[in-house]
Amino acid sequence: MKIAILGAGAWGTALSIAFCRHHDVTLWARDAAQAAAMQDRRENNRYLPGVRFPDALRVDADFACAAASELNIVATPLSGLRDTLRRLRATAPATPLLWVCKGLEAGSQLLPHQIVAEELGAGARCGVLSGPSFADEVARGLPTAVTLAAADGAFAEAAVQSLHDARLRIYASHDVVGAEVGGAVKNVMAIAAGISDGMGYGLNARAALITRGLAEISRLGLALGGRRETFMGLAGMGDLILTCTGDLSRNRRVGLALAKGVPLPQILRDLGHAAEGVSSAREIAALAEGLAIDMPITRAVEGILHHGLPASEAVEQLLRRDPRPESD
Repeated sequence: MKIAILGAGAWGTALSIAFCRHHDVTLWARDAAQAAAMQDRRENNRYLPGVRFPDALRVDADFACAAASELNIVATPLSGLRDTLRRLRATAPATPLLWVCKGLEAGSQLLPHQIVAEELGAGARCGVLSGPSFADEVARGLPTAVTLAAADGAFAEAAVQSLHDARLRIYASHDVVGAEVGGAVKNVMAIAAGISDGMGYGLNARAALITRGLAEISRLGLALGGRRETFMGLAGMGDLILTCTGDLSRNRRVGLALAKGVPLPQILRDLGHAAEGVSSAREIAALAEGLAIDMPITRAVEGILHHGLPASEAVEQLLRRDPRPESD
């Protein structure tokens, strides 16, 4: 199958390498100079250094590759999704589509599938690929399992059959909302876990954060129409555990730096990659407030990131909360 992967960050590059094992893959980069450098050096020195490209992988800055493909995969940050969809609407509106970005759109509080529906229409053959997956490990061929969720069950099953292999195992789901909410909120929880670890609160506190974080994910996801079983699976619990505990997690690293008192602008400059939890925290907190859903960890992280709330004070506020049943 001919696949165009649109976005040459770490994750887009990793998927290009993985899918190139069985498919004809073109990796599209918006920056022509970056595309030429990667094509020449056979490596993405900026976002995924040290991982060599397969000989068959092509890198291109010409968006026409999307029109020539049988499947397009949008691997931009969420902030670039809408613009990429508009380009697809002009060049390849009927080509099946997957996206791997996570979060809620700034200002609109829309999940990715809602943005897709606005730009391509409700009838688009499309879905989301999400789950516990660090780009570096996928690129190196280490075993990984993720979820491919689509409202069209036949499309989900067909896409899984085409893309699944022994190193990148893909499981089909019909719960797009659940997969997207899990992918969005887990990044906020990873920032919280990084703050907790950075402040030396220990493994008990991290376990509590992960567990109560899963409760927040489930509350929001169920309110938006997601399915409870999704939050117990790869796109929910699996992604949450990995992002909160793995040293490759960018969002966790944001939390670790915040705990040391490093200013957020400097953290993001040093990171050099998008940390979706930073922008998503504000939108998730606002969405939860509008729906009257209690998400105290999310509110605390949003306060630290965007309102100057000291991390130590945010932790104390969480610890002073009144006791309640665990099911709440």
